[in-house]
Amino acid sequence: MLSKDLLRILLAISSLSVTNSFVSATPYHDSNTHFHRRHLHPRNYITPDQRLDSYDFIIAGGGLAGLVLASRLSDNSSTTVLVLEAGPSGDDVATQINVPDQTYYNSLLNAAPYDWLFTTVPQTNAGGRSLIQPRGRVLGGSSAVNGMYVIRPPTEQVNAWHDLIAPDDATAAAPWSWDSFFAAMKGTETFTPPVDAAESVAGIQYNASSHGTSGDLHTTYPAYMVPVTGNWLPTLSAAGISVSSDAYSGDNIGGFFATTAMNPANWTRSYSKSAYIDILPPRNNLHIIFGATTERLTFASNLVSGNLVASGVQFSTGVGTTVQSVSANKEVILASGAYGSAHLLQVSGVGPSDVLTAANVPVNLALPGVGQHMHDHLVRLLHTRIHIAIKLTKSAEFGSFVNSGVAYINGSLLFGGDASFAAFVQGLNNSTVSAATLVPSTDGTVIEGYKAVYDETLNSTYSTTALIEILLSINAAGQIAIQAAIQQPLSQGRVYINSSSIYDSPIIDPLYLSHPADITIFRQGIKLARQIGATAPLSAALGNEVTPGSAVQSDADIETWIRSSAGTEYHPSGACAMLPLAQGGVVDANLKVYGTSNVRVIDSSVFPVSMSAHVRIYSSKAILAALLTIVL
Repeated sequence: MLSKDLLRILLAISSLSVTNSFVSATPYHDSNTHFHRRHLHPRNYITPDQRLDSYDFIIAGGGLAGLVLASRLSDNSSTTVLVLEAGPSGDDVATQINVPDQTYYNSLLNAAPYDWLFTTVPQTNAGGRSLIQPRGRVLGGSSAVNGMYVIRPPTEQVNAWHDLIAPDDATAAAPWSWDSFFAAMKGTETFTPPVDAAESVAGIQYNASSHGTSGDLHTTYPAYMVPVTGNWLPTLSAAGISVSSDAYSGDNIGGFFATTAMNPANWTRSYSKSAYIDILPPRNNLHIIFGATTERLTFASNLVSGNLVASGVQFSTGVGTTVQSVSANKEVILASGAYGSAHLLQVSGVGPSDVLTAANVPVNLALPGVGQHMHDHLVRLLHTRIHIAIKLTKSAEFGSFVNSGVAYINGSLLFGGDASFAAFVQGLNNSTVSAATLVPSTDGTVIEGYKAVYDETLNSTYSTTALIEILLSINAAGQIAIQAAIQQPLSQGRVYINSSSIYDSPIIDPLYLSHPADITIFRQGIKLARQIGATAPLSAALGNEVTPGSAVQSDADIETWIRSSAGTEYHPSGACAMLPLAQGGVVDANLKVYGTSNVRVIDSSVFPVSMSAHVRIYSSKAILAALLTIVL
């Protein structure tokens, strides 16, 4: 049985599943905010030549999941833990990481060496474009560079995840249900209500009982809210969109202000490094090497119960540098991110045999689902000029402003009523389009997995939970943007290698908008975003639409504009999906890689379904730490 305390602590991290936002290069002000920060004790940072020959646990990736897990595992002083992070520590750019407004006006996204600088292959259904795929490459991972939103998923989607894996192992699947998630999310959060001024200006509504009060990760609302945000909820209400006073207890339909991953003690970012590592005293049993890329897993020559045994890893500090080996006494844990974990498995010889053979990688374990089942949210912004001025200051409170006005929209509202949307869904159910034509694999198990996720989505979540997220974005001087993002895409892509070197970026092919339903949902979302912008009282503050402009009106024109300009909302997942092996799964309900005895994956790549939320890595890292009590 799992430790209930660890399960509470570590499941809960899903409450802080935060994500990136589109950012502007044009700041409102020149931030000069000062703040107190604590760095990881130097005794925990080591250089490669200071490492031990072996550790109980080796964690490949010092990002969102890896650092939380390292902190929790090393609570046991007899357990040795090594974290290998390819990127820098981030201490040299602490202000850009910690001060919230820097996320928007001085971002580390698309900036080497703090971003992996991934791009997709040209997307046939997105104008033939190669789209950027920013991912954090620094201690803290994407939690150090993202937009800091904290939005929980709806009950139905978490339970859909559970229902997909329960037939294989109902006991192991139990933690992957809403009741466990909700209790644990509260347990890891310290929520602070908004300051009076921000609550009054924006009209923030919340239910404190849905939040935690004693966790390591801080959530609150910005200390400063731009006055125009006070128009958000009244405008949504006037547009026929309900306003939610409690979006954090399993139903996020409607409009609200999202909480932010921020510590109100100094109005700085609360993320995996600050919350779980920087606060630690020196620990001789925890070593972190930054600037160290895990090149591959190594495997013992003998199987255990027919399964591969990871003996350790090889790592290096750059292309052409000395490759070093370190042994794992217990487990090797991949926390390399939405793309990185599938990439690392494949260069280690674990994955689809045809992909490995084509890349000249010896096949250690044929596992067809590695890199498959990948899905992502697509987003597009409507930019409109704004008539009102924004008062500029250099205070920490002003620097805390983060876009947080959101609305989650179901299909009935998008299509103008239950009957119209029901007809749309019935058309999907009656479709004769074969799953084999939508899946980038000929493997039967992968195709079965797509069918299972598709059916679970249509039957359990598509009609009851949000298909579109609307966000009020105030990032560019003189403009307001209202963005629409598709939340439950039916399109799935893949991540694969064409080289045996970890230093060659993986091939990322999300197959955006390959399922015809996605462009229809997206189009309806853009039309609703326009309607919101034209509704009082928000409309009184807005001028002419800048993008796409008044010439784009017909459904066909809107769809063309989407295909030519939409981009990622920074929520990729699924490339190491938790699904049954017979459905192209990569990890089981204990997050263990099928066919191995001691390799686990603990990041957003395990999510088998797309969530209508900013839910990412914190949930998987939470649960894995609990599950590791089995082997400690």
